[in-house]
Amino acid sequence: MLDALTVTVSVAALALAAWCGFAAFRDQPTKDWHFIGMAVVTFLVLTQLVVGIVQLVRGEKAEEGATIFVAYLLGALCAVPIAGFMSLAERSRWGSATVAAGAVVLAVLEVRLYDIWTVG
Repeated sequence: MLDALTVTVSVAALALAAWCGFAAFRDQPTKDWHFIGMAVVTFLVLTQLVVGIVQLVRGEKAEEGATIFVAYLLGALCAVPIAGFMSLAERSRWGSATVAAGAVVLAVLEVRLYDIWTVG
């Protein structure tokens, strides 16, 4: 898998986590700008999903298996949008905290995806 894309997704997810965490610290709910940030991060993860599947179709192998790799890709794709929908239900500082937590989960999933792809 593309290491640069994995690092880009991780950095974007951590930036989103810091941004939303700061909003939660300031007692602010998620705003439209936060949702734009979530959309950008989700687009990056969708790109990673497509790249990962294309590489599997081309015959490249994930060290720990294609099934677990695709499952983690799908989980990574769902992490931030689910947190975003949950933040809509909680229109307080805790909505921002939920998105921050979802973005941290995405960053951790990215580390695990890298491990699944490269480490045997």
